[in-house]
Amino acid sequence: MHKLLVINPGSTSTKIAVYQGSQPIFVQVLRHSGEELARYERIYDQYQFRKKAVLEALAEAGIQVAELDAVVGRGGLLRPIPGGTYSVNEAMLADLRVGISGEHASNLGGLLAHEIAHTHAIPAYIVDPVVVDELEEVARLSGLPGIQRVSIFHALNQKAIARRAAADLGQEYEGSNFVVAHLGGGISVGAHAHGRVIDVNNALNGEGPFSPERTGGLPVLALAELCLSGKYSEPEVRRMLVGNGGLMAYLGTNDGVEVGRRIAAGEQWALLVYRAMAYQIAKEIGSAATVLRGQVDAIVLTGGLAYDQEYLVPWIKEKVAYIAPVMVYPGEDELSALAEGALRVLTGQEEARVYAPAPDFTERLDRVALP
Repeated sequence: MHKLLVINPGSTSTKIAVYQGSQPIFVQVLRHSGEELARYERIYDQYQFRKKAVLEALAEAGIQVAELDAVVGRGGLLRPIPGGTYSVNEAMLADLRVGISGEHASNLGGLLAHEIAHTHAIPAYIVDPVVVDELEEVARLSGLPGIQRVSIFHALNQKAIARRAAADLGQEYEGSNFVVAHLGGGISVGAHAHGRVIDVNNALNGEGPFSPERTGGLPVLALAELCLSGKYSEPEVRRMLVGNGGLMAYLGTNDGVEVGRRIAAGEQWALLVYRAMAYQIAKEIGSAATVLRGQVDAIVLTGGLAYDQEYLVPWIKEKVAYIAPVMVYPGEDELSALAEGALRVLTGQEEARVYAPAPDFTERLDRVALP
C-alpha cells in the first residue's frame, strides 16, 4: 500500500498528513504566527522556514521520509492548465518561485513537495490547482475585447467531490454531467461535462453569486461610477469587492452560523440577505445546467456552508431540484483530495500530466475558423 506525504500551505498554517493508501495515519496543522511570517517579504521567502517546520514535525512523529512513495503538494497560482495530477517539473518550479499568476501560500506546495521528494528520489505531484482551465472557447468571451473570462475556482474540492458523487451513483466521473457548487467564503459553480469543467464563474475576481466575503457580479455601470467617483482608492475598492463584500457588507459578518442565529432570533434583514444569496446561487446553478443542455446527472453542493441544512441548502434545493437530484457533501477535505489525486497515478488509474501551459487565448483565436 502506497505511503504519501501531503502538504497544504495556507496563509498562516501548513497542513500536513501522511496517508497509507487512502487512510490518513498522521495529520498535523503547523501554525505560523504573524511575527514569524512578517520576516519574509515574499511568499517564496518563507520556503526554507516552512520546509524546516514540516521536516521537524515528521521527525517528532517518527516518520521517515525515506519510507514514502511520493510527496504531493497543493497546487499554486500557476499558468492556466487542464485538471489532473501533475508531476512537478522545472517549468512548474520556475513559475511557482516567481508567482507567475500571483502570490499565494499555496505556491509553496509544489516547491516543498519537490524538495522533500527529490532528496529521496521519489516522485512529487500537485493536484487540480485553482487555475484549472477547461473552459470551452465560447465561454471565454466577456463582451468586451481586452477583458477575457478567466477560470479561477475551487478546482481541487469540486473535482474530488464530483468523483465521489459519481461513485455514489455507480458512475465514472469522466462519463457524468454535474453542476457542482462550492459554498464557502467564495462561491464557485461549475458545469462538469464528462470530467471537464467547461464553464465556471471566477470565484475570486468578481463573477457569480455574492458570498460571505465577495460581491460576485455587480451592475457594471454602477461599479464603474463608484470606481471613478474619487471617493475610494484602488486598494479600498479591491477590498470592498473581495474580503468585505457579500454578507460582510450587508451584515458585518462572514459567518453563516451567526447569520442563522440572527434569522432564528427574528432579524428580517438577515433573512432577506441570506435568502438573496441562496437565490443567486440557484440562478448560477440554473445557468450551469443550461451550459450542459439540461443533461445533468446531479447537482452537488459542497463547502462549509453546505452544513446549513436549516436555511441555505433547503432554499437552494427548492429552486433547483426540478433540474436534477441534489447531493450534499458538506465541508472540504483538501488533504484527502490531494492524496486521492496522487494515488490515481501511483495505482495506474491515470497518467501524471506534464506541466506545459497551452497558448493563451489570443494565440488560440488565430486557429478558430471565422463564420
